[in-house]
Amino acid sequence: MFGAPFLLLQVCFLFTLSEAKLSIIQPEAAAKDFNVSNIPNAGTCSYTAIITTSCSSTRYTRDQISISFGDAYGNQIYAARLDDPSSRTFELCSTDTFDIYGPCAYQICYLYLYRTGPDGWKPENVKISGHNSRAVTFTYNTFIPNDLWYGFNWCNAAPSSAQKSVQRWPVFAIAGLLVFLIL
Repeated sequence: MFGAPFLLLQVCFLFTLSEAKLSIIQPEAAAKDFNVSNIPNAGTCSYTAIITTSCSSTRYTRDQISISFGDAYGNQIYAARLDDPSSRTFELCSTDTFDIYGPCAYQICYLYLYRTGPDGWKPENVKISGHNSRAVTFTYNTFIPNDLWYGFNWCNAAPSSAQKSVQRWPVFAIAGLLVFLIL
């Protein structure tokens, strides 16, 4: 009696999961006009950056790692040289936390990492939280190219088809539940 509706519910559930997987957005190089030279190096707001190094990264890195992030209103926070090989920063499978100070920003919507050096480094993700902003996580899980600002810019972006799929999954879940209840 419940065979066909249960099978239909499972198919809807699997379709929902496949839709959610389309929402993965890959990091990319910063725009050519991206510039950190005009950023004030002191500020009145504090931010916490939690950086997790992938378990498939190099065992350790001697590379110089910098970070820049900000909001859609031009407030940009920059921290040079987060790396410190003597403190075992950015080792394989590690999580490092940094307190960064800079101009006060609203919701953080972009983040770029910069790496220079011979070793290579693969962050898994970077989570930024601040006073005026919900915590936001940027998932990398790819090696950062050498001498290139590399990351995400979600500011003022029109919803992509990948982002729309995230918004559609509840519709499929509800439709599957209704079909299950009707049958």
